[in-house]
Amino acid sequence: MSRFWKIALIVIAVIIVAVVGFRLLHKPAGSTSAQTAGKGKDGKDETPPVPVTVVPVVKQSVPVYLTALGTVQALNTVTVNPQVGGQLLSLDFTEGQPVKKGQVLAQIDPRTYQAAYDQALAKQHQDQALLDTAKSNLLRNQDLITKGYISKQDMDTLRNTAAQYQATVAADAANIRDTQVQLAYTKVISPIDGLAGIRGVDPGNVVTTSTSIVTLTQLHPINVMFTLPEQNLDMVRTAASQAGAVLQVTALDRTDAHPIASGGVLKVIDNQIDATTGTFRLKSEFPNAKNELWPGQFVNVQLLVSTVDGGLVIPAQAVQRGPDGDYVYQVQGDHTVKMQPVVVAGEVGDSHVMISSGLKVGEQVVTEGQFRLKPGSKVNALKPGEVPAAPTADQLDKAKKNSMGGGRRH
Repeated sequence: MSRFWKIALIVIAVIIVAVVGFRLLHKPAGSTSAQTAGKGKDGKDETPPVPVTVVPVVKQSVPVYLTALGTVQALNTVTVNPQVGGQLLSLDFTEGQPVKKGQVLAQIDPRTYQAAYDQALAKQHQDQALLDTAKSNLLRNQDLITKGYISKQDMDTLRNTAAQYQATVAADAANIRDTQVQLAYTKVISPIDGLAGIRGVDPGNVVTTSTSIVTLTQLHPINVMFTLPEQNLDMVRTAASQAGAVLQVTALDRTDAHPIASGGVLKVIDNQIDATTGTFRLKSEFPNAKNELWPGQFVNVQLLVSTVDGGLVIPAQAVQRGPDGDYVYQVQGDHTVKMQPVVVAGEVGDSHVMISSGLKVGEQVVTEGQFRLKPGSKVNALKPGEVPAAPTADQLDKAKKNSMGGGRRH
């Protein structure tokens, strides 16, 4: 490239830079209008307030719950096994239906045990006859010994024979009771009120003492077992040790956490902490009158340990999560908002939380519309369910003029 063209390019670059600088220093009037759009004649910001839903901080009694995952267990579970062997003649219960204590569940062939009972009874009658004979001989010879017609040795023999037969009759009576018990065992009796499960054997089979006929579970009342972290142990023990204190327990559904059984009470706090998990076990008891709980079922458990009088409560949706912790947007007296740090003490039901510090009773917090806010934003505070009023004709006209002024070119 020649020297002439180099000088020409430098001159053109200088001219372009000068023109751009002149345009920046002398902006057209349209640009000024665009910058001042949304401001009044006095230069103040006239951005319309953001409509938000606000609620006041309220004071109320707040129950304090400890929550855990629990497992439902039957109060009593009995596996019914026969106590004698033999052929199973019948099953006298319906699977899945309630049975009463003392109800006959099954019948085992009793003929062998009936025969043994009859034999024991006959043996007792035989020995009783021998005893009666021995007693008669002893009684007749008692008068002869005084007259010297019988020796003392023979008299001792007669006396010992009577005692021997008396012991034999007593043994026969014990044998009768034993065979009577064995005979009674041929009728399998329910030991508890409960619900019958699925039968383990069919009639016609030969059963032994290891054969499981059916499993019974007692559902009224019923237990719910659950665990809590060891740091909650002192709280639970303190609450349970108060005079007359009965800690209430509620069972919740695991899917949508609605109560499925209430009226439960804490029965037992386990006597040791599991070192592997750092938890301790607790047992609660529910009346379960309507069979809401079923053995083996998993439930969420709420244990009421105390009630806080005068707790500060706000909707849970008002609490925002930030890098420095929880905060809320609090409405100030000039209808602007500020970010107010708070400390959440716990949940109150499904939709509210209790605040331990950061707020006072009656202060207004934003529950809807936070995504449009920043500290200092002016807001139009609305009650829950309230909608902002429609803009007036003057407001629409003013907004139109501001929009046109911002887009006009001069």
